[in-house]
Amino acid sequence: MPTLRQLEYLVTLADTQSFVEAARLAQVSQPTLSQQVRALEDRLGVRLLDRGPMGAVLTPIGRSIVITARRMLRDAREIRALADDAQDALTGTLRLGTTSTIGPYLLSPIIAELHRVAPGLRLHVREGIPEDHLLGLPRGTIDVVLGPLPMSGDALEVEPLVREPLYLVAAADHPLASGAELPAEALAGAAMLTLDPRHHLSQQVTDIAAAHDMVVVPDYYGTSLDSLHQMVASGFGLTVLPGLYLRSPAGGREGLAVLKVTGWQRHRSLALAWRRQSSMDSAFRLIAEHVQACAETLLAAAG
Repeated sequence: MPTLRQLEYLVTLADTQSFVEAARLAQVSQPTLSQQVRALEDRLGVRLLDRGPMGAVLTPIGRSIVITARRMLRDAREIRALADDAQDALTGTLRLGTTSTIGPYLLSPIIAELHRVAPGLRLHVREGIPEDHLLGLPRGTIDVVLGPLPMSGDALEVEPLVREPLYLVAAADHPLASGAELPAEALAGAAMLTLDPRHHLSQQVTDIAAAHDMVVVPDYYGTSLDSLHQMVASGFGLTVLPGLYLRSPAGGREGLAVLKVTGWQRHRSLALAWRRQSSMDSAFRLIAEHVQACAETLLAAAG
């Protein structure tokens, strides 16, 4: 029978299509990984990969076996989690996926507080695109996702946490930054900066720009909220930043002015999602409780 380790190597190869990258992720040498995959092929009596100078591509039977291998690896992790849960529901390592528009500005105080109340719980934080993390939940590569709504799936438990206000900001010396309340029509034609379109926040900013006849600047997508902050502060245009970012020591509003626009009521909703009927449900609900409390405290802070 194949070993779980061999199946893990195969799945990692399927995800990366590169022996070099797969070996790095699996934390083994490339010859070791290659030998173990060949041993798996010999044991099964089939060719799983087509190897070439451009990398490794699954054969048709390889693709079918990877689907089953993912399920077996996920089940194995669930078995280990159940065993841990029987001893202490709040121990072990949780892989938490989040986005760069949330994690850096919210997780630090939460992690410190969680460590105080559950010292055996470890959070392995992975930043990325929320949709990618949601795909990782059923695969078992991510245990829990902190991200913006909407998040949906028949096999997911989704816990709404907080409504976070969104603010329109400009450089402190921008003509619109007089401090006076602006009529909505004053925004027409203004340049709007946003993130990579894969971010949910980018989609919201694009919608806001369209609603106010603003112009989204092409070819200048920010890679992070900090990069947007810096571009706006240097006079490139306007952007929309979340309240948690503006109130965070890691973010802030240096060089920026928050514009007061008549009728402005924009927000995004944050939530936590995990696999339904997970053995770590109690740990996820504890995380949700602390994320919610911390976010509400930060948003209620002056300034």
